[in-house]
Amino acid sequence: MAKKMKTTDDFMYHLYIHMNDVDQFVIYSGLSFKQFFSSVEPMKNVLLLKHGYEDGSFNMHTQFDFIGTEDMKPFLKKLSDMQGDLCWIDFSSEKNVNQLSPMEQAELLYFSHKREPLGLPFFGKLQNRYAYYSSNTDKMTKVYFRFLGDSEQLTTNLLNKMIEEKEGNGSFWRRKSKQAIPTIDPVVLRTCRPYAKEGALLSLFKMEKSAQYGIEIRTLAHYNFPDEVWDDLEEILKQGYDELIQIN
Repeated sequence: MAKKMKTTDDFMYHLYIHMNDVDQFVIYSGLSFKQFFSSVEPMKNVLLLKHGYEDGSFNMHTQFDFIGTEDMKPFLKKLSDMQGDLCWIDFSSEKNVNQLSPMEQAELLYFSHKREPLGLPFFGKLQNRYAYYSSNTDKMTKVYFRFLGDSEQLTTNLLNKMIEEKEGNGSFWRRKSKQAIPTIDPVVLRTCRPYAKEGALLSLFKMEKSAQYGIEIRTLAHYNFPDEVWDDLEEILKQGYDELIQIN
């Protein structure tokens, strides 16, 4: 009997990734800020460079709004209602923001306007790990990582959380036993970095008649605009995958 071809309904989640390891950024499509925030190490504060949020705190020195740790939950809650682009950079303390030079502030403005920095967007004064730009219109998120390995850790945490939530719909004992829940290690995703550098679609699914999950990876080197991936998704899934990661 011929093997049944998967359709979009057979997958739990799709994530487009295109990595530039030289300039230390990754372009995602299918990743929301809430997903990003819940999949990385906790951030103390976020300096808003472009946004539509009206309830942030105001930094007099830079005249940028910012979100402190205690205000992060309301910010996340209102994000889904916000329109337009979102650009931010994390920072350790407002005292350090007040030390930014005019040139450093100009670099932040340049990044928020051009979606790319003048150089690597990591400031010793801010001690930031990320520089983030997302566009709802273009269905893309661009993240600069101080430590590029954080990108694979992000994806790992995101997929593991989805699997855990899926398994959480099962029995009480399954929820109690985390050892029984399939997980993926970031080291495994790191071995697939060559695909990400070409541009790739990661598709998560649960295997039939099995407790295992799988990630199909398809190289999409000819896509220059991430939003086009979703227009062609059904046709893309008809193509054979380049790599299959089994999660158990």
